[in-house]
Amino acid sequence: MMTRSQQGRTNRLTRPSIAVAAAVAVTAGVVAAAPDAKTAQPGPKLSLIAASKSVTLDSWKDDPGVYLDLGTYLTSESGAFELKVTRKSYKDPVVASQIIRNGKKTTTKALPAGLVKDFAGLPGFLQVSVVDAAGKSVLKKTEPFCPNNASGRVRPDAPAKSKYPQSCPVNPFTLGSVWGVENGWAANTYAGYYSAPVQLAAGKYTAKVSVTKKYRDLFGIADKPQSVKLTVRERSWEEEEGGAGGGAAKVASSSPHAGHAGHAPGPSAHAGHGAPARTDAPAAATTGAGSTFNVGHGPYPPAPPALPWALKKQASERQGFSAARVGDRAGQTDGSRRAPAVQPNAKRPTGKASVPNVPKPDLRSLPAYGITVSDGYEDVPGKDYLAFSANVWNAGPAKLVVDGFRSPGKELMDAYQYFYDAKGKQVGYTPTGTMEWDPRPGHEHWHFTDFASYRLLKADRKETVRSGKEAFCLANTDAVDYTVKNANWHPENTDLSTACGQENSISVREVLDIGSGDTYTQDLPGQSFDITDLPNGPYFIQVLANPENRLKETNHKNNSALRKVILGGKKGARTVKVPAHHLVNAN
Repeated sequence: MMTRSQQGRTNRLTRPSIAVAAAVAVTAGVVAAAPDAKTAQPGPKLSLIAASKSVTLDSWKDDPGVYLDLGTYLTSESGAFELKVTRKSYKDPVVASQIIRNGKKTTTKALPAGLVKDFAGLPGFLQVSVVDAAGKSVLKKTEPFCPNNASGRVRPDAPAKSKYPQSCPVNPFTLGSVWGVENGWAANTYAGYYSAPVQLAAGKYTAKVSVTKKYRDLFGIADKPQSVKLTVRERSWEEEEGGAGGGAAKVASSSPHAGHAGHAPGPSAHAGHGAPARTDAPAAATTGAGSTFNVGHGPYPPAPPALPWALKKQASERQGFSAARVGDRAGQTDGSRRAPAVQPNAKRPTGKASVPNVPKPDLRSLPAYGITVSDGYEDVPGKDYLAFSANVWNAGPAKLVVDGFRSPGKELMDAYQYFYDAKGKQVGYTPTGTMEWDPRPGHEHWHFTDFASYRLLKADRKETVRSGKEAFCLANTDAVDYTVKNANWHPENTDLSTACGQENSISVREVLDIGSGDTYTQDLPGQSFDITDLPNGPYFIQVLANPENRLKETNHKNNSALRKVILGGKKGARTVKVPAHHLVNAN
């Protein structure tokens, strides 16, 4: 996600959202009808299909490379394809199992140990080969597959909505995830923005896509490679801008965040400083190479848009696809969506405040990551800073709901935490501090105060430096553990521009849903740690949730997380080494 504190400076991953649901209908002949229930084997029938027999992809002169979205999909029939991926702790490896539902009976099939090593998808799932017009091989590669990728129905009687999450997490400290292709649906096999572009000259090619043998054997997928005719055309921004209608300008303005100052992804004002930012690829909005609505302030690039390439192409319609009207409405989003903010109560609560005996949130901190040394930019030259990303998440079993109410003419809002019974009825509230308006460019939203604090501790665990950042706009930016009780696989408030109000707001509601966390990148002076004059040696970055215990939780003893770092170098050229945190070897 963009730096929360300076959203125009780095790109944000919120919940890296590789996909959102788009409605599709496939006529007979493209996908076979569901097998007869009497003869079907337990578990889903998976098939690889191609949306179109031919595709045209662009390579740009100023940024050469082709994003190889060939429009292939994995379909699931006779049941949903569902995987549960988890780890007990950071000392334990990531393990995966398949959940098979047959009527009222549910069975769990453990997948081979070591098959998955993270939560980003099934590695080496696809084999992709490309030959040129003369039949010469020009490319061979394997691709991972996230079952939560852009998806749509493949038959009209399939469920109207997919119950599965809209992305595969990439946060290195993710604890649990659920992946799935809904029954009667298909998921795009293209890895999207997380797949590197390939180098192909302009011309004609033939691509062959197949599921690799280990996954065919594991999931019973037929060996039926899909062949797609590929045309690569070379384009340039100059030609587009000089052409009729300003094609490039139109492509750029198709970003879901066009017009939202401070939230639009793109080149960072401090490119090369702190966490690396990846700029948008100059590609059409439906290719999977641009950014989606989940723009935030973490160290990872934004996820691709949800709408698969094939859904908009007339060629696909000739092959039997009939795409629903593009746009946002019930049951359909296409990547232009920005999640709406949950509506606050209409008025300030009345009556006696109380904290009832009902489920409450459990705020926990993840170890810091994305750790780098930076200078003070032009703001504070001659200084050394330790920049990092931090995430506080909600392990449930209840969501955190905080409303802010403003008295006319007052600069601060009074904040209240709300409590709900098992049926979702509000049964209590308690005052929990304040919210303040942050007018700085790139912020311009309401911050809830004292949500978290960040401290640099010496080797003896005593504080040496504290970050000045302790006020936050809450948003569900990362899917940390969707296997916990009551986890919401489709949280709202994933976007800062809608979750955190406007300057003239009379009230706002900020929510941290169950299973989701909120990442902030501390990369600016005043947020990152000033290490200019600190001695070299070991330190710990502490991420501390709810530092003043103003929020009511089920457990206040798990709010702190430590990450060891080792400072070195000289003033003006400081270095940092980040040892692995148990089995997580990511700085």
